[in-house]
Amino acid sequence: MAIRNIIQVGDPTLRKKSFDVTDFGQKTWQLLDDMKDTLIKANGAGLAAPQIGVLRRVFIVYVDDKFYECINPVILSESGLQRGEEGCLSVKGKYGVVVRPNKVKVKAFDRYGKPFIVNAEGFLARAFCHENDHLNGVIYTDKAEFVEGEN
Repeated sequence: MAIRNIIQVGDPTLRKKSFDVTDFGQKTWQLLDDMKDTLIKANGAGLAAPQIGVLRRVFIVYVDDKFYECINPVILSESGLQRGEEGCLSVKGKYGVVVRPNKVKVKAFDRYGKPFIVNAEGFLARAFCHENDHLNGVIYTDKAEFVEGEN
């Protein structure tokens, strides 16, 4: 396992659309393990593969002492609205207010290629949406009502 470098806004990789994972073997497991170690060291709530320079549809979320590993995620449904502050490990020193769904139903695959569904609400739904955006080249600042922080 290794700590990966988290790339910052301005790196063109963050604006590219990620590719589906087709191999659920050792390489994918290593990516997930490295992402987990990187997220823990950075003290974040989520990390998408593009943030470490890997254009694959993979993200992890850590909320309420639980890790969610999501490969090839698809948001099946969303409902309600929530408005709240967000930050990003790829946009250091800044935060913004973003409107997101309050509830989402997400289908994804685990590290072994087994499908699962998560019904997320509140902050967990926000985290899933934020990380899923990264897989499509979208950064929270694109959706924020305003952004504050260091220049």
